[in-house]
Amino acid sequence: MPLQFKTKVFSHKSPKHLDRQLKGAMGDVTALDSGDPVTIAVIGCGQRGQAYAEYAFSNPSKCKVVAMAEPRPNTCAIFAQKYSIDGTLVFHDWEGLHAASAETLKTVGHRLADAVVVAVQDSMHAAVVEAFAGQGYHILCEKPMATSLDDIFKMEAAVKKAGIIFGMGHVLRYSPYSKAITELVRSGTLGELINAVHVEPIGYYHFAHSYVRGNWAQEKECSFSLMTKSCHDIDILCNWFAPATPVRISSFGSLKHFRKGAKPSAADEAQRCLECHYERSCPYSAKKIYLDPVARGNKGWPASTIVDGIPDIENISEVLKNGPYGQCVYESTNDVCDNQVVNIEFSDGSTASFTMVAFTSLICERQTRLHFTHGEVIGDMSTFTVTDFRTRKSTLHTPPLEGGGHGGGDLGLIRTFVEAVKAGKQDMVGTSIDEVVNSHLTVFAAESSRKEGRVVDCVEYEKTVREQIGRATEDEN
Repeated sequence: MPLQFKTKVFSHKSPKHLDRQLKGAMGDVTALDSGDPVTIAVIGCGQRGQAYAEYAFSNPSKCKVVAMAEPRPNTCAIFAQKYSIDGTLVFHDWEGLHAASAETLKTVGHRLADAVVVAVQDSMHAAVVEAFAGQGYHILCEKPMATSLDDIFKMEAAVKKAGIIFGMGHVLRYSPYSKAITELVRSGTLGELINAVHVEPIGYYHFAHSYVRGNWAQEKECSFSLMTKSCHDIDILCNWFAPATPVRISSFGSLKHFRKGAKPSAADEAQRCLECHYERSCPYSAKKIYLDPVARGNKGWPASTIVDGIPDIENISEVLKNGPYGQCVYESTNDVCDNQVVNIEFSDGSTASFTMVAFTSLICERQTRLHFTHGEVIGDMSTFTVTDFRTRKSTLHTPPLEGGGHGGGDLGLIRTFVEAVKAGKQDMVGTSIDEVVNSHLTVFAAESSRKEGRVVDCVEYEKTVREQIGRATEDEN
């Protein structure tokens, strides 16, 4: 039986979970009753929304998905059925969920849930976060925080005004691997951290999927690739060097390969992979990336992200014939960098370099070297080796694997956020809205350096952009 979608919650009778009395005035951060699971509404039920919701599915005593918003009908129906969501709390868009929440607050005096997970497209983050912060929901927002400085400052103001718990999708901080390295850095065991060399190997077909054919291919539609792909890499570097802060930054990068000038001559004038004679020899063949895996029974990423519902031969073939995921990567409308380097100087004189590159066999398995006064750490997101210069001994560390994406970072983040909401303590998240904003400002500063061809003073950069946006806001008012 198909789900019946509503655009409001009727006040004659609320679902059972609404009978729980939330403590305090709207926006107060107050501990919840210890025996109840934290309830969440998932806004955007694609790959990222599903990744965070999985914690509720596996841990129903700790977290429960009670409401959702998702425009794709098949994806919406599958998600609603999996989490047994009441039909009156299933919405096609976030505005419908927000309106229903306003109605419930007015008539019943309760929110629909304790928190919302914001996993919509990046350019929508600001509007959704502002709206639900205004209703007092705790918020976990997928990265990046926003795609413009104006939106970031609006979100910052909304979160601070509401006094809510705010989590950011900087999942790299929350994997067992990263937490173990962070603990080592903080301990001072190897002395002072002097330098970091960090590489994100995006993966050749992952980049083609997401940043050439996909949702993050054009800066005007979303943002630049350093922001959409690697803001959590810059964030974890800033975290490791804290309390030192970035003071100077430089960056270089370009769209080097995925452009018409690099198209192999054997591909001739073909616009789509399914009609190209060169397809069998092309590493970026859409047939190889999507259709062949589905034919072998693999219905997961990336094929699962390009159709509404479960991928099969028919719907994948249709997408490749008519949609952007079947286009030749050299004929696509992408314009974001496929390689970029960033250099950072911190306030204590320490330094870091970061490389983001598309052309790798590894898929997002970061390579990291941390250099201390008395030793070094070399890691690959699964294991890391600690060498102590004083003893001249090296020790291999293999943190436990918890499953899920980003080496367990997805699970670690949602679990940490739920625990923080339960206890009513922002510090349990391990970051603050100020820290989130600062790391994003560092990414924007890096992109300014790349585009303008200069070393950027980070302190002056923040001062300038805040003043400019402040004046623009005053002029609008």
